[in-house]
Amino acid sequence: MLQGKTIAFLVAPEGIEQVELTEPWRAVEQAGGTPRLISTQHGKAQAFNHFDKADAFDVDATVDEVSVDDFDGLVLPGGVANPDTLRMHENAVRFTRGFFDAGKPVAAICHAPWTLIEAGVVGDRAVTSWPSLKTDLRNAGASWADQEVVVCANGPNKLITSRKPDDLKAFCQAAIDAFGGN
Repeated sequence: MLQGKTIAFLVAPEGIEQVELTEPWRAVEQAGGTPRLISTQHGKAQAFNHFDKADAFDVDATVDEVSVDDFDGLVLPGGVANPDTLRMHENAVRFTRGFFDAGKPVAAICHAPWTLIEAGVVGDRAVTSWPSLKTDLRNAGASWADQEVVVCANGPNKLITSRKPDDLKAFCQAAIDAFGGN
């Protein structure tokens, strides 16, 4: 379904919720796509299982070295520190916004919509997230719902959002569908 497609996974150097990186990554690979780990720094990205250190993953390229044109879609994993760090990095925010400008699908889970808020791309969009972001997203113009997955096509691209790791099965399926053009 994703043969010949490359999907960017944008993460900060640390603070990624591991399962929100590894499960969508595996789904992209199983669908025949090529995932690439993009970060703000070279080296390894440190993942966490909630607040406990987990595995570290090799970064393929930095956000300064790639272009939206190199990818067919974007995944933004959660974790509290990960999107909080990304939203403070100008090039990470610009890279994220570029997927919306190019009409390419974006999938964001848990706290990841913080980066979307900073990119200014959630106005008039239907979304979900970890519940603590509800007010932030509404203040940014989004319509927030407490649902397992929300797929919004009301904009220049498909935006897929989910609340938490328990939603990963639905999140991964919706993301693969969107990346595949469905």
